[in-house]
Amino acid sequence: MSSMTYRDFDIETIRAEFPILQRQINGKPLVYLDNAASAQKPEAVISAMADQARTAYANVHRGLHTLANETTDRYEQARKSVQTFLNAPSEKNIVFTKGATEGINIVAAGLAETIQPGDEIILSVMEHHSNIIPWHFLRERCGAVLKWIELTEEGGLDMAALEAAIGPKTRLIALSHMSNVLGTVNDVKKITALARAAGVLTLIDGCQAVVHLDLDMIDLDCDFYVFSGHKLYGPTGIGVLYGQTEALEALRPFQGGGEMIETVSREAVTYNELPYRLEAGTPPILEAIGLGAAIDWFSTFKLKDIQAHEDALYAHAREGVSAINGLKIYGETADKGPVMSFSLIGAHPHDISQIADKYGVALRAGHHCAQPLMSYMEVSATARASFGIYNTHKEVDNFIEALEKACKMLV
Repeated sequence: MSSMTYRDFDIETIRAEFPILQRQINGKPLVYLDNAASAQKPEAVISAMADQARTAYANVHRGLHTLANETTDRYEQARKSVQTFLNAPSEKNIVFTKGATEGINIVAAGLAETIQPGDEIILSVMEHHSNIIPWHFLRERCGAVLKWIELTEEGGLDMAALEAAIGPKTRLIALSHMSNVLGTVNDVKKITALARAAGVLTLIDGCQAVVHLDLDMIDLDCDFYVFSGHKLYGPTGIGVLYGQTEALEALRPFQGGGEMIETVSREAVTYNELPYRLEAGTPPILEAIGLGAAIDWFSTFKLKDIQAHEDALYAHAREGVSAINGLKIYGETADKGPVMSFSLIGAHPHDISQIADKYGVALRAGHHCAQPLMSYMEVSATARASFGIYNTHKEVDNFIEALEKACKMLV
């Protein structure tokens, strides 16, 4: 992207590209602060998918007619956009999936036959369930042992404990790049270096990081990296499994069917080359095209401009909520992402969210698919505000005002 011309960061121009931001909720302007769960879509993404469906849709890779060729070209262009965005060595390292969850399950299932009883998988207590349950499958079915790394007082990963946990039976370290609850950013480069020195595989859940951090797979040197499209202003139903070539080739295919084969006979089957051997069946064609459009749109901005904007929004929110008595924020590391999880003494997070909605403010409330973390923090749930490219300081003010009203009603 170094040779491209970047757009100026103008918040009103950006907001105008998101049709849904014109909505009102309960008579109030929509303030969408649920971006860590799923972000809204710009017109560039909506149009790319709709135009493909209207003018050139066909199945990919399997036809010689014009529509098939055009659709295949767009689908593979999307793969190229992902490769460039991640600075992956080759398009063969990019596997399209239904989402990050499927990507992690592909890796877990592919490793299953190599896991022996007593082999260890290292996780942290801040992981999303998507990066926990597949490893529990290996615990249940293969006898793997899950080793949990706890956190510092600020909500950072205990790196000393992680280093001490790596031993001769460690097979895999599976960690989030950025916590969906705490906003904590883990030092993936250091973690992968520790793992590489010990001959241990690494899988990084990048669902939150992909939209906030500069990603470079060659520099990070992890074996696997996964993310979903819908947090990157793209559609649902599409995600990416990046893997180093040797790591992907070592995986037994997760599913069998069309496209993932080279030859099939009554007696035997041979598998296709990467990445297709891990993409069985008709893929999410329109969704992949939508993801490519989202990445192309997102990449027209300088990441440092986006980061500065989101950091300023978080700082404004942090200052505003500091005056609310009884409000506690979870995750206070210095370099955290723009995610604010909090509780209010005397108020349930669900009630906070419902009251905020009355004023047009969309928050998330619950355990955020992170029950081990909730247990570790000794809470059942938190409320969460998460900021994105289209949010404004005025919206932060609306959020703080809604919280103050919730406090008066509930406490």
